[in-house]
Amino acid sequence: MNSQSFEKANRDRIQAVDNSFGTAGRPLYNSGRVLMGEGRLMKQGRRHSKPQPKDFYLFNDILVYGSIILNGRWHKKQKILHLEDIQLEDMEDGLDLVNQWLIRTPRKSFFVSASSLEEKQAWMDHIENCRLSLLRERNLKPNSVFASSWIPDKAACKCMRCLGTFTTTKRRHHCRKCGFVVCKVCSDQRARISNIHPTKKLRVCRLCHVTMEEENPQQRERGDSIGKSSEEEISDQEEGGEITPLPAVSRWGRMSIYDYPRSIRV
Repeated sequence: MNSQSFEKANRDRIQAVDNSFGTAGRPLYNSGRVLMGEGRLMKQGRRHSKPQPKDFYLFNDILVYGSIILNGRWHKKQKILHLEDIQLEDMEDGLDLVNQWLIRTPRKSFFVSASSLEEKQAWMDHIENCRLSLLRERNLKPNSVFASSWIPDKAACKCMRCLGTFTTTKRRHHCRKCGFVVCKVCSDQRARISNIHPTKKLRVCRLCHVTMEEENPQQRERGDSIGKSSEEEISDQEEGGEITPLPAVSRWGRMSIYDYPRSIRV
C-alpha cells in the first residue's frame, strides 16, 4: 500500500468512527492522526456493579472509547484520552474482571479487561508504544499526577473511615481524592482537586481534607452535607445508562492492526 492509498484508507476508517458517534461526538480526523487499532473491552464502571462493554479506538495520539448501541453500529458517550496523560498498570485477575489492567489519567482512572491474556498484552503493548512514540516525536513530558481509582461499592459493607455499617439510610459515597467508599458524615467536606477539575469543589473524606489543608493552608472550604449517594452521584467522569453486556470481541490480530507505509510518521 502506498502513502496515498493508506492516507485515504485511514481517513475512511476515522470517518467511520466519527459517523458511529453521530453529531454528539467530537470530530476525530486531523492531519497526522492515524487510527492504529480498535477492539471491544469490558470496563468497570463506577455507578454499575457489573462491567460494561465499550468499544475502544487507539490512535497515534489519543485513546477513544464509547458505549455501544446496536452491537457496535452506533456509539454514545464519546470519551477522549490523550496518550501523554495515560499511565497503564498491570493488574491481577479480580472477581469480576480477568485479564484486566488499570488505565490512569489525571481526571479519572478505571479498570478494563480483555477476553484473553494475549489480547490484554497486545492492547497494553500498543498503547504504550504509541504513547512513547508520541512523547519522543513531540518532545512532550509524561504526566505524573493521576486520579485515584474508585473502590467499587460492593467491595465495602462499612465506611472505610469510621467503620460504620452501610444501610438503606447510611449510603455509600466516594472520596474523589483517595477513592475510598465512605459515608455521608465522613465525606461532608469539599475541596478543589486541580487535576480532576480546576475550579469545581469535589467531595472528599475528612482525612484527605485535613491532609490537603496541611499541604495547602489556603484551601479551607467546606461543602454542605447535602448530597446524593455513590449509586446516584452523576459527574462528568461517570457514565450512565444500563447496557446489556455483549461478548468481548477482539479485532487486534486481524482487522485492527492497520499496516501503514514506513514513510508515514506515527
